[in-house]
Amino acid sequence: MISYISGIVEYVSEDKIVIDNNGMGYGIFMPTNNLQAIGIGEQLKIFTYLHVKEDAMQLFGFLSQTDLESFKLLIGVSGVGPKGALNILSNLPDSQLQLAIIAGDEKAISKSQGIGKKTAQKIILELKDKVDITEFNTDTPKANIESNNTIDAVSALVSLGYSQSQAYAAINQLEITSDMDVDEILKLALKKLI
Repeated sequence: MISYISGIVEYVSEDKIVIDNNGMGYGIFMPTNNLQAIGIGEQLKIFTYLHVKEDAMQLFGFLSQTDLESFKLLIGVSGVGPKGALNILSNLPDSQLQLAIIAGDEKAISKSQGIGKKTAQKIILELKDKVDITEFNTDTPKANIESNNTIDAVSALVSLGYSQSQAYAAINQLEITSDMDVDEILKLALKKLI
């Protein structure tokens, strides 16, 4: 209904901004990491989502269209409301969220306020097929994440104390060939992590 709002930032608080658009102030809830990048008096274009419930209409906003799309995916998961989705995106910016979903890293997702282990598992289960690993980190070659040697290398990195997201991110930066064994992949990935 309201795709975006452009205007001058009049107020910034810990969870929302007020943006003036032609003399009308819109209160827009935003992720913390977006709010930290905004200053009063700044001219902005905020991509928005209007959430309507019985007793209120709330605007949720984002500095990028990709963050808005991630928000919409999250609220499409049963049990995740707009505030929960906003907390997740405050904790995990878009590319980190995608990586956590692909890696099955429920710990990273459940660190968000109001998101428990079961909800994090549900998010991973429902969104895993909707997230494309090739959409982020386009400056580097993509590893074949599904190969057995790569999966074993991820497991080895996790056993060394790295999170699944960190392991997948390191391996995703490698140019892996079919003749590479687990040890070679592991050595290269460790160089990326150090």
